[in-house]
Amino acid sequence: MTEQHPRHARQSDIDVLVAGAGPTGSTLAADLLRRGLSVRVVNKAPHAFEGSRAKGIQPRTQEVLEDFGVLHEAHAEGGPYPLAGLHLGPVTAPWKMQQRSKPTPDIPYPNILLLPQHRTDAILHRLLERLGMSIEYGVALEGFEQDADGVTSTLSTGERVRSKYLVGADGGASAVREATGLGFVGETDDSDKTLIIDCTIDGLSRDRWHMWPRASAAACPLPHSDQFQVMIRLKPGDTPNLDHAALADQFHSLVGLKLRDITWVSVFRPNVRLVEHYRQGRVFLAGDAAHVHTPMGAQGLNTGLQDAYNLGWKLGQVIAGAPDSLLDSYEAERLPIAAGVLGKSSELYESLSKHSVSGLKRDDEERQLGLTYTGGPLAPADAPATKTLHVGDRAPDAPCTAPGTSRLFDIFQGPHFTLLAFGPNAAEALPKLTWPTEGAELQRYAVRDGRGIDSGFLTDSTGQLSRIYGVDGDALVLVRPDGYIGGIVTADWTASFASVAKAFTPR
Repeated sequence: MTEQHPRHARQSDIDVLVAGAGPTGSTLAADLLRRGLSVRVVNKAPHAFEGSRAKGIQPRTQEVLEDFGVLHEAHAEGGPYPLAGLHLGPVTAPWKMQQRSKPTPDIPYPNILLLPQHRTDAILHRLLERLGMSIEYGVALEGFEQDADGVTSTLSTGERVRSKYLVGADGGASAVREATGLGFVGETDDSDKTLIIDCTIDGLSRDRWHMWPRASAAACPLPHSDQFQVMIRLKPGDTPNLDHAALADQFHSLVGLKLRDITWVSVFRPNVRLVEHYRQGRVFLAGDAAHVHTPMGAQGLNTGLQDAYNLGWKLGQVIAGAPDSLLDSYEAERLPIAAGVLGKSSELYESLSKHSVSGLKRDDEERQLGLTYTGGPLAPADAPATKTLHVGDRAPDAPCTAPGTSRLFDIFQGPHFTLLAFGPNAAEALPKLTWPTEGAELQRYAVRDGRGIDSGFLTDSTGQLSRIYGVDGDALVLVRPDGYIGGIVTADWTASFASVAKAFTPR
């Protein structure tokens, strides 16, 4: 159980103060808490977010949720994306926006999950409660000062909080980002507005994501409810009227259907921006505070949540004594990812604005499974590789047997590093390799053929683990806590592994 920090405690150190309790801030807090760190989360709004806004959970993000032990909740509260139904006058044409794929041994969750954002938030908030944390709602961060040893933040309550690090996960209008003075490069098109409404609709089937291209309107059924998320794109110069009766009249005039029981409404403007740096000393930015997207392709929430997943273990390691340069790798790894995602979502939005059906299509790129850190500071492009994997690639799942499990992702679950030894020479070297007692634990497994379940061994009875990982000889494969390949060693085991580990571990 994590020690609680009273709102008016003296200026005693905590490890990390997180501003923002959305998916990004909540994921980061959960990761830090499971590492035994002292954390507080403040949130300017008086309560949790209540709308469906970002409703698509990509396959890679589902793998992150599984690591935190909450994917079963997401699957129970979400559902598959329905087929689209294009309303073209009196005709409704079915349209498959994305290929529905079957799970494979290396990709257990191949399809996007439809889950309203308020449910994603609630799942993560329940996780924080189980970890002993209460989010401090109605508390804004009003400013901060940092020095060589930490950050002193001033809260709207008048309290001054001293922390080793501050993370701004407080959205596109981030107070943390504003206080850093870092540029937020991009553009906002105030002439292009879209209404987003959570409501019920009389007489509309729930087996389609309904789209009326000529009316620039859509209605997506939200799972396990009678609600739809309605989107209405306004004409240039139109002033949105958010009165519920006016919204119902507007929808009826566009598509001839009645909406009612509105629970949330928002006005979206295309806002495509990227912060110039993710780090300023001991202050970090993550999620919408660092990058904002168009809603197309379900990328924003997913990218932010994965920012947190990348940053959490690095903060934990550096607080335990790892080199500060490990924190510089956060920006180096995540900023190029955000830049690429911004380009993709903008491309899809532009296609849709031209009434192009291509703007509705989804492909493998949006699933975020192929994102790689290869070529970054922790994954040199010339590092040893296997037949299928490079350092910096996502570590795939694979069938194997070990005590209590039949798959690799169960082995990875938790805040530790994992070291897999393929071949007899690597297995012999495995117990001799040194790893510090501070920071994240290293769990070691020798991969063997045949049958049987023994502690410290992974049995690859089908050969699929070795095939998926592209290893047919001796190799050590180090998997980072965020599920990416941290190192591959094929010879000179002790010295080569020590060289790989020094970037990640306390000294």
